[in-house]
Amino acid sequence: MKFRIFVFFCFMLIGPRLFAQQPRPTKEQLQWQDAEIGVVFHYDLHVFDGQKYKQGNNRVEPVLDYNMFNPEQLDTDQWVKAAKAAGAKFAILTVTHETGFALYQSDINPYCMKALKFQDGRGDVLRDFVNSCRKYGLLPGIYLGIRWNAFFGVHDFKVEGDSQFAKNRQLAYKKLCEGMVKELCTRYGDIFMFWFDGGADDPTNNGADVLPIVQKYQPKCLFYHNAQRADFRWGGSESGTVPYPCWATFPFPFSHSKNQDLIFADNFNLLKHGDKQGKYWMPAMSDAPLRGSNGRHEWFWEPEDEAAIEPLEDLMHMYKNSVGHNSTLILGLTPDDRGLMPQADVQRLKEWGEKINEEFGHPLASRAGAGNVLEIELNRKTQIDHLSIMEDIAKGERVRKFKIEAKVDGHWKVLLEGESIGHKFMGYFEPVQTKNIRLEVLDSVNQPIIKAFNVY
Repeated sequence: MKFRIFVFFCFMLIGPRLFAQQPRPTKEQLQWQDAEIGVVFHYDLHVFDGQKYKQGNNRVEPVLDYNMFNPEQLDTDQWVKAAKAAGAKFAILTVTHETGFALYQSDINPYCMKALKFQDGRGDVLRDFVNSCRKYGLLPGIYLGIRWNAFFGVHDFKVEGDSQFAKNRQLAYKKLCEGMVKELCTRYGDIFMFWFDGGADDPTNNGADVLPIVQKYQPKCLFYHNAQRADFRWGGSESGTVPYPCWATFPFPFSHSKNQDLIFADNFNLLKHGDKQGKYWMPAMSDAPLRGSNGRHEWFWEPEDEAAIEPLEDLMHMYKNSVGHNSTLILGLTPDDRGLMPQADVQRLKEWGEKINEEFGHPLASRAGAGNVLEIELNRKTQIDHLSIMEDIAKGERVRKFKIEAKVDGHWKVLLEGESIGHKFMGYFEPVQTKNIRLEVLDSVNQPIIKAFNVY
């Protein structure tokens, strides 16, 4: 009887932790994290003006000479192949940015490719881009900027003024944005993700009511983001990295507008680290432009700026501190005024993809399984210096604390310790000669399930 009482009280203490209900990713969120690397192509009218990009000006100065848009060698196949060489699994196109110009055939927005002399007004960069993505096996995404629109005089979602005329223009702009979203959701087949630049605000405020449209016409599409929903979150910087630990869960289902004091506190600390007790699955995104070196940070192509292309070692630093910290990495790419990715950028992307494969494509050994301990035994003593671990996150993010050890001279030596694993953890350590390596989970919620434990 005493034993039964003892077992009962033990279960009451630890049972809820062992069998806790945890947030889990949707099928689409799981696909997002499995992708690990994506790219976003930024393209707009000012690529063709021969000047350095000035964001502040583009937000308030309408571009009237839209016929400067004339990419005579436009080749979206070349763009997508360059991204694929780097290892990207999805690609996103900025269909509108802060000028307000739309890179597709819109029936609701006259400031679009229908107005151009280019291709006799029949061109559609988005159509070409989506076709290229499907041709080369990348998932297509759409990036829509509605927060700023210099052509229609919209600044931070708002039309200036409080008159009835301004109120009518505000309502008309909302309807314009909603109409564009419907066009984009219904004309280009399945879309992997819809990204609203700077968010889409709150539909009860100045924001367009875009979520119901995406849900209706693209029910499997990732949505990012407005005051109602975010399927992933910005990682708190444009460095291409997130700090460790970075949990995939978050305390509420949105990351914009509401609770700003909490979200933006301590230099975006919550966005960077997430919340391991969070009730909602919302993994982090790490973003950075390829042309972000030597003091530059270029999301759009500019002339004579190849010195800004990130060195290979810096790209590897991004990879290890984004993908290796349980975050998906999105790299900004810049097609030029010819309509091509510059050759130097193409070459760097190829080198990066090859380097990732060299360091992580061929593990010495791999293990998987459920439980608190996984051990790898090599055929012979071998020098190792890095590893990767993946949880089966389809079951939730379970590991809370772990350590890695190697048997050296008959004794187990701690190589590293950590907290979060999630989709992927990458760790480096001083080289050791060993035959035996083990992963020990020291704390978890529910039974740990390791999808892959790789040593290199």
